[in-house]
Amino acid sequence: MDLFEHEARDLFEKHGVPVPRGRVAADPAEARSAAAALGGPVVVKAQVKTGGRGKAGGVRVVHTADDAEQAADDILGMDIKGHTVHRVLVTEASSIDDEYYLSFLLDRAGRTFLAMASTEGGMEIEEVAATRPDALVRVPVDPLAGVDSAAVAAAFPADVRGEVAGVVEKLWDVFVAEDCTLVEVNPLALTATGIVALDGKITLDDNASFRRSSSFDDTSDGDPLERSARAKGLNYVKLDGDIGVIGNGAGLVMSTLDVVAAAAAEAGARGPANFLDIGGGASAQVMVDGLTVILGDPQVRCVFVNVFGGITACDAVATGIVRSLEILGARATKPLVVRLDGNNVTEGRRILAEAAHPLVTVVATMDDAAREAAKLAIAEV
Repeated sequence: MDLFEHEARDLFEKHGVPVPRGRVAADPAEARSAAAALGGPVVVKAQVKTGGRGKAGGVRVVHTADDAEQAADDILGMDIKGHTVHRVLVTEASSIDDEYYLSFLLDRAGRTFLAMASTEGGMEIEEVAATRPDALVRVPVDPLAGVDSAAVAAAFPADVRGEVAGVVEKLWDVFVAEDCTLVEVNPLALTATGIVALDGKITLDDNASFRRSSSFDDTSDGDPLERSARAKGLNYVKLDGDIGVIGNGAGLVMSTLDVVAAAAAEAGARGPANFLDIGGGASAQVMVDGLTVILGDPQVRCVFVNVFGGITACDAVATGIVRSLEILGARATKPLVVRLDGNNVTEGRRILAEAAHPLVTVVATMDDAAREAAKLAIAEV
């Protein structure tokens, strides 16, 4: 679960990480009151669980309470990458001398945790890693021994290493105590008063949700399709493409996304519109729910259903597809490309052939199915 910036800020403050003073506002009047209480210049920031707020106009530096009220009025209700702004965070503005980057994350490939640090804060870390990999220091963290704060702080200028090392230890406390898979500060700023975490991102481990209260749950945030999918218990992530993707098993879905992206690039389509894993033992009802969500996405022009039958038998998937189309009726207007293989594949293909739905095309291989989906996506434009 991703947290809002103001929630990350509160957890930082709880564990002693230096942060600017700030208050959350749900309307312009509250923003004005917050700015007046803080005094001096303030920053009004949209609270959404996505990046690109600054480029979208969701971050404003203002000098008076009146200006803060106007900035909040402009920002509240704004759409940023499909996320509607319902709250703003008003914080005291800082005089920044330098900007750094610091994070802890779960390193799945290395089966451990990883600290990452860079003196090039304020930029998208993916860009730094891609264009200047030497500027990003990676330090493995033993979960039993804890973080070597001196090793992480060594990436920073000598005159701030001691202070940064203290922040590193406190951020590791946040990571462990709050059951996180990601704790990120960008920028970690050098200001006139010292090192301050000006912006933070935290992702909580959903597997540890039983240890937390529901205080971080927010049903008003995020893409409505993702909210609908969560309500149905689906493992769904909205993407920016035009080809819906359904598969059984995270590994298969990830490889399907790659194949679809390549086929889309070749054909001129936009690529995958989502990640949706119906799981290893999904019932026909799960397929009904999954297709209902994906076909409700106006960006989707075609759906690629890629299933390798194991625990999930191909006949159950085929039945789910047929049932979904019956339930959707006239709302089902987008073509489906289906690739089935594995357990009960013959029966699954027979069910689809017998239904003979005009929107369904059955293709034998994953690569050919991806190319067909890309072709249909272009044809639907």
